[in-house]
Amino acid sequence: MSKVKDMDLAEEGKKLLDWAVSNMPVLASIRERFKKEKPLSGIRVGVALHLEKKTGILLETLVAGGAEVSAASCNPLTTDDRIAAALADDINVFAWAGQNEDEYYDCLELVINSKPQITIDDGCDLIHLLHTKFSDQLNEVIGGCEETTTGIVRLNAMKNDGELKFPVMAVNNAHSKYLFDNRYGTGQSVIEGILNATNMLIAGKTAVVVGYGWCGRGIANRLKGLGAKVIVVESANENPGASSGYHRALEASYDGCWVMSLDEASPIGDIFITATGNKHVISGAHLGKMKDGAILANSGHFNHEIDLDSLDALSDSKETILTNVEKYYLKNGKHIVLLAEGRLVNLAQPTGQGHPIEIMDGSFAIQALCVEHLAKNGSNMAAGVYDVPIDIDNNVARIALESQGIMLDKLTVEQKQYRQNWKEGT
Repeated sequence: MSKVKDMDLAEEGKKLLDWAVSNMPVLASIRERFKKEKPLSGIRVGVALHLEKKTGILLETLVAGGAEVSAASCNPLTTDDRIAAALADDINVFAWAGQNEDEYYDCLELVINSKPQITIDDGCDLIHLLHTKFSDQLNEVIGGCEETTTGIVRLNAMKNDGELKFPVMAVNNAHSKYLFDNRYGTGQSVIEGILNATNMLIAGKTAVVVGYGWCGRGIANRLKGLGAKVIVVESANENPGASSGYHRALEASYDGCWVMSLDEASPIGDIFITATGNKHVISGAHLGKMKDGAILANSGHFNHEIDLDSLDALSDSKETILTNVEKYYLKNGKHIVLLAEGRLVNLAQPTGQGHPIEIMDGSFAIQALCVEHLAKNGSNMAAGVYDVPIDIDNNVARIALESQGIMLDKLTVEQKQYRQNWKEGT
């Protein structure tokens, strides 16, 4: 039995789903095959994703494949109540916008009560609950999928501690997903969220992007295109097997951004956007240096990137002046504007609509195919974090191109032989 805000919103939600599906050709091709083959027949899938129109098409695709789906949101602010109502007849939906923390976790637990065999997470909350509060259900889980950088960080920490008990597909790490979702999706949707909330001009502003991973690059590039002066802040991160902060900072410099520490950037910036997946990257010390009227926005999964406790401590008072816009009056006489309570600015309803439809078509196509992969192979996979198989990654990119009428040249026999012949020179 679903728990949503208002079933009377279902008709409007169905219109939004119709608009989304008409612009998601990659998932459409997968859904048609799923209808015929039913590769997920009888599989219980538990979902914690941002419940909006593009997610709705993914869930409908899983149902077309035979899955029994239960879904909650992965963030208290990002449910579109119209979509939740529209899905509630065919899918168990437990979500509404503006949940408090207890309601949020209650809804996640309702998903877990459906005894999912495959999970789809955005931030790893379902997997975390299964491994802590509901560990008695772990032997029923075939595997999981994780959508975000933040979630992958949590999963790798679990794996390193020997605590991860089933295989999880690192959907976030597929190269197609880096492009679809992180660079181009985040780059557009974060700026849309800021503009929808504030109606302010980007051109001429000094924007500080904290973090220059795939998401930060996309945000910085779009800001430059709108005429902003962009500062990038990076950390001296030397994680083995990953690009270091030094490499990312070098890339930002070569991309035409100013690169400096946040201490240096704090008094200069007009808009600050966090994109690190880490905690308190904007601290109280930074907040105290900011100019009057500075705007704070976060694009990371959790609302930890900006030190909100310090912001409260530095303030005499605060007020909500627009939807998802709060003004903090600091004790030093200045004020700072916080967007979306420090949560995902691109998905906080109603000002954030999330990534563009075509972007999520590709990302959710990877999700659907990874769920199918787990249904077929998960029982034979050891616990761990797995990269998306290259054939899935390439197939989604190919379908996305073909849906735009783009066909690539194929290597000739001579060219294939040349690549394998180390003796032949130039």
